[in-house]
Amino acid sequence: MARKVIITCAVTGAIHTPSMSKALPVTAQEIADAAIEAAEAGAAIVHLHARNPTTGQPDQSPEAFAPFLKVIKQRSDCVINLTTGGAPTMTVDERVRPAAVYKPEVASLNMGSMNFGFFGMLNRFKTFQHEWERKHVENKDIVFRNTFQDIEYVLTTLSGSGTRFEFECYDTAHLYNLNYFLEQGLVKPPLFVQTVFGLQGGIGAHPDDVMHMKRTADRLFGDQYKWSVLGAGRNQLPIAAMAAAMGGNVRVGLEDSLWGGPGKLAQSNAEQVRLVRQIIEGLGLEVATADEAREILDLKGGDKLEL
Repeated sequence: MARKVIITCAVTGAIHTPSMSKALPVTAQEIADAAIEAAEAGAAIVHLHARNPTTGQPDQSPEAFAPFLKVIKQRSDCVINLTTGGAPTMTVDERVRPAAVYKPEVASLNMGSMNFGFFGMLNRFKTFQHEWERKHVENKDIVFRNTFQDIEYVLTTLSGSGTRFEFECYDTAHLYNLNYFLEQGLVKPPLFVQTVFGLQGGIGAHPDDVMHMKRTADRLFGDQYKWSVLGAGRNQLPIAAMAAAMGGNVRVGLEDSLWGGPGKLAQSNAEQVRLVRQIIEGLGLEVATADEAREILDLKGGDKLEL
């Protein structure tokens, strides 16, 4: 039987801005439609942020999530994954609120503080519709705070909900941070480890970087984890292909990359899912369904989401 590969689709995020791509979902209806279309294309998990429907600014209020969560829940059986990363400028208390209210099957959790830079995108994107966008992109003074105290706060806040985590690891030290929490008994296997490559401030996107993170995770966690990769920008599909061939799972979506090919903006999140699905199936592997992902990651079930 062919190995099952879990596709996660992160449909909007907090990095890219509306002026960069018309395909970027902003309103609740757009986010819901994007998530459902991605699930229909093969994504078992949808990773969700919310935005102000007028300006497109990241919005981490639970009220901003409710409209699209209800629609997704009504129209799809995909695994819902809510961000606790929010945007790098938000407090950890702001960031954890949606997951604390809705108690999803999965919540993302960033495993360490880091410098965070979007300013390289100014080389390509020159004009912006909203005043906040340029300030957001050109800021060279962002430290994305995820201290041991912050991480423990998220873990303890969500500990009674049955929510499991997508542990986002942007560098080798983040894997060691996760190992600390495993040793302390604050997280339990199977760990869903999302290694992130190619963001300014984190580890690079060279194949050696991918190998290094995989070797380190193997040494620390052995058979206690499920590996997934996220490649930023043009690195999305090459790193997904490499990881799928090495036994991993993959994440795509307009949160992480706006591209559907060299110099070509993706028309939708679903397009990126279809592209990575071609790679997976071309390797003789199979795409996991939502229920198969639930079994692989030991999730509590979609009926436990509180709406």
